[in-house]
Amino acid sequence: MKSARIVVVGGGAAGFFAAIACAEARPGAEVMILEKTAHFLAKVKISGGGRCNVTHACFEPREFARRYPRGERALISALQKFSARDTVTWFAERGVELKTEADGRMFPVTDSSQTIVDCLQRAAANAGVVLKANCEVANVAKLPGGFGLKLTNGTAIACDCLLIATGGCRTAALAQLAVSLGHKLEPPVPSLFTFHIAASWLGGLAGVAVEDAEAAIANAGIRQRGAMLITHWGVSGPAILRLSAWGARWLHEQNYRFSLLVNWLPNWTDEKLADEFASRRRSQPAKLVLNFPVAPLSARLWTQLVAAAGVSADTRWSALGRAAQHRLIQQLRRSEFSVTDKSLNKDEFVTCGGVALAEVDFKNMASKNCPGLFFAGEVLDVDGVTGGFNFQAAWTTGWLAGRAMAQLKTTSAS
Repeated sequence: MKSARIVVVGGGAAGFFAAIACAEARPGAEVMILEKTAHFLAKVKISGGGRCNVTHACFEPREFARRYPRGERALISALQKFSARDTVTWFAERGVELKTEADGRMFPVTDSSQTIVDCLQRAAANAGVVLKANCEVANVAKLPGGFGLKLTNGTAIACDCLLIATGGCRTAALAQLAVSLGHKLEPPVPSLFTFHIAASWLGGLAGVAVEDAEAAIANAGIRQRGAMLITHWGVSGPAILRLSAWGARWLHEQNYRFSLLVNWLPNWTDEKLADEFASRRRSQPAKLVLNFPVAPLSARLWTQLVAAAGVSADTRWSALGRAAQHRLIQQLRRSEFSVTDKSLNKDEFVTCGGVALAEVDFKNMASKNCPGLFFAGEVLDVDGVTGGFNFQAAWTTGWLAGRAMAQLKTTSAS
């Protein structure tokens, strides 16, 4: 094949992975990354609290794909070609060992995202990828045999193949390059965020973590179970973040004002709790209800839940009547909160929305509408729950796009 110029728009995880895959598979091609800011891989650097949750230790593609509220079906075949196991191998071959934590998240053994940044930049340099910072693309046009790009600084660039990997479409404007080349954009809305709750008693528990709770969105039929964290402004943690991902569009339509139901004891039934309380009335009738939480609830959380149920602090088990018991069980199993707003998960910003999946061939990430155009990463209408799934989507789609671009027959661009 003749030499070619391949341009990647976007210097994030997907863009880098695609450029490296392309350059390694096609030595001699000119592979260039255009990044509009002064910093490459900025999101990789801050992700996972500075540790970078590279992927997740789930190595069966179909099971892995179930973690994507948008993109599950499309990603199954893609993950069969480049899976989480392939990601682990890819980094290991380049000197970066990953470790698996108890919840399945995988991080570099150094616990530093800089390790991943350095690895990607080193691999790009070794493959001959050209990096150009402060190069924002103003517009792009389809030309015979390729594309013509115009940068905001007035520079014109021609290329044979074009990959758009501009990241999450926080606004529709960020995906206008794809739209200008004939693609439909699914409206972008936030995903993976925490909930604001005004309940004063909940705010007093900031910092309390519950290892296993179930959160549900009333009237939407969406629920998630897992760890939950009480914050100064409301609730966070894996269960809440996953709930926000699966309910992203519905929650956006509600302007983030809705009723949240929390089951603090998902391993207990109403009947089992009623039996437990009856047992306590028999075995410790003079003890205060307030002083004996139901495991595994912490004493702080139990105290507030008892108060929220309208059970006074001086109530003894022998005096816990049927009505009070019913209110307490309701509070333990179906606490209801009014959510008033949302916040980003730390410094991360994940969106649902982007280039419509029906317009992209997930065998090679090629556009079905525009020959020579490819997509990778969050610019697509693909988003995963927290735990390394969004990075894996970037690695997988980037690798497929890069390898496909390396195989494309081109005429040399000038």
